[in-house]
Amino acid sequence: MTPPASEGKRAGGTEEPLLPEFSGGSHGGGGASVSGAVFNVSTSIVGAGIMSIPAAMRVLGVAPALLLIAAVAALADASVEFMLRYTGWAGGKRATSTYAGLMGDAFGRAGAAVLNVFVAFTTTGTLVVYLIIIGDVMSGSVGGGDDHAGVLQELFGAQWWTGRQFVLLVAAVFVLLPLVLRRRVDSLRFTSALSILLAVVFMLIMHPIRAELSKASDMKAAVRISLVLCAAIYAAVGFFGFLLFGDATMADVLANFDRSSGAGVPQALNDAARLSYALHLVLVFPLLFFSLRVNVDELLFPGRRPLAADTRRFVSLTAVLMAVLYALAIAIPSIWTLFEYSGSTFAVTISLIFPGAIVLRDVHGIAKRKDKALAATMIILAVVTSSIAIASNIMSSISDKVRRGHEASR
Repeated sequence: MTPPASEGKRAGGTEEPLLPEFSGGSHGGGGASVSGAVFNVSTSIVGAGIMSIPAAMRVLGVAPALLLIAAVAALADASVEFMLRYTGWAGGKRATSTYAGLMGDAFGRAGAAVLNVFVAFTTTGTLVVYLIIIGDVMSGSVGGGDDHAGVLQELFGAQWWTGRQFVLLVAAVFVLLPLVLRRRVDSLRFTSALSILLAVVFMLIMHPIRAELSKASDMKAAVRISLVLCAAIYAAVGFFGFLLFGDATMADVLANFDRSSGAGVPQALNDAARLSYALHLVLVFPLLFFSLRVNVDELLFPGRRPLAADTRRFVSLTAVLMAVLYALAIAIPSIWTLFEYSGSTFAVTISLIFPGAIVLRDVHGIAKRKDKALAATMIILAVVTSSIAIASNIMSSISDKVRRGHEASR
């Protein structure tokens, strides 16, 4: 997990968060509340990957999977703590307020640019996955050897207006676009709260931002509350999903909800589970889009005035990025290629390798020996697990091609 990205103000080589900091305690016109940050951080954590947790429990076993969720939460907490410390808040004065600023301090302009590229690729892949899943839920999957009908096709049959292209176009223009045009991250706190509620609803059905906070302690509390909340949601979804479907649990548990599972789940609850999760992704989408937009803007228009203050650039960049995401979601039929390679490369690098490298670099001389030991451990774990995942993905792809070749030759 990485801290919520904030839109930067670049003037004289410095960056400021999307929202100004306020020292006053009132939230009527001041900074974001802890509760708002908890909802936004939690929403950015609970994404599409939660659908694979039940299958992970089927493969690993319940206890090892729960321990792994706890270990990942602990690593995420350590990673965020490192970055908060190097923003200057932990020491009582602020050096920089953005992740790109931290990379710039440690590794120069090239380091900040590399981070922007990695974040752009990661968020693009994740947002495309969200659109694909929304299309799968509403219009059905298209390929991958596991075709299933969507909710609209089950209710109304195969019509032109129940097809993936039209459904995603309507969702992008009339639902997602109004959300991504919001210029303040904290303005999404209510949709974030609803998205977390929907994730909890999904769990129950199976069992029939530092940049906007005025104090470091607020962000640390928000991150830890979010990690505990999300770890609990992940564990519950995984456990109850595995409990419901057992050995029949699929890699994407949503696919279990449109066929007879033998668990006696009514079709109405099947549809409710799929629709609640699709709506959850719709509400998560704008938060990740904020990160994509600001990172692309920093790459393409360095040194310009704040993006939120330039309406023409803001709207144009938003429209272009939405068009690209829509085109990719239509062109790519399956989420798994993006999941497998983006998660094991860009996401691991952003969440573990870069924060560990910042601590080892220690340009401000504030890291202790135990901090550097932990940072080195994070990097080693990330490299080893990423290498294993990439090798496994390649071997799986080769195996699938060989199997399809044998089936075609029969």
